[in-house]
Amino acid sequence: SQLSQFMDQNNPLSEVTHKRRISALGPGGLTRERAGFEVRDVHATHYGRVCPIETPEGPNIGLINSLSVYARTNDYGFLETPYRKVVNGQVTEEIEYLSAIEEGNYVIAQANSNLDENFRFTDTFVTARGEHGESGLYRPE
Repeated sequence: SQLSQFMDQNNPLSEVTHKRRISALGPGGLTRERAGFEVRDVHATHYGRVCPIETPEGPNIGLINSLSVYARTNDYGFLETPYRKVVNGQVTEEIEYLSAIEEGNYVIAQANSNLDENFRFTDTFVTARGEHGESGLYRPE
C-alpha cells in the first residue's frame, strides 16, 4: 500500500515520530500534483492537533504532518486536543478532549491568560475563540 512504510528505528525518538505521522496522501486522499496551497497551509482547526512545524520539505510539504504532543484520535478517527474546563471563572483540573467540530460549541480562552493562585481569571475580559471560531474578548464565566 502507499501508506505502509518500514519503521524508522534509528533511535527511540525517530520511532515515536514515525508512529505519529499523518498523511493526506494515499487511497481516497490527495495526490502531490493536485494539492493546492489551501490544503498544505496551516488551518485554525489544526490548533493542538497537528504540529505546524514538523512537515517535510519538497513536494510533500503540508501533506505529511505529525500529531501534536497531547493530540489523540477518537473512536471515529477524528483528531482531538485536550482543554481544561472552566467553571464559574475558575480553571479546573478536569480535562476534556474536543474535536475541531466540537470546539465550535465552546468559548476557548488562550492558554496564557492571567490566573491567580486559585486558578481564577484575573482580567475582566480574556482573549478567546468564541463559537464558530471568532476571536474576541469574553468575560471569564
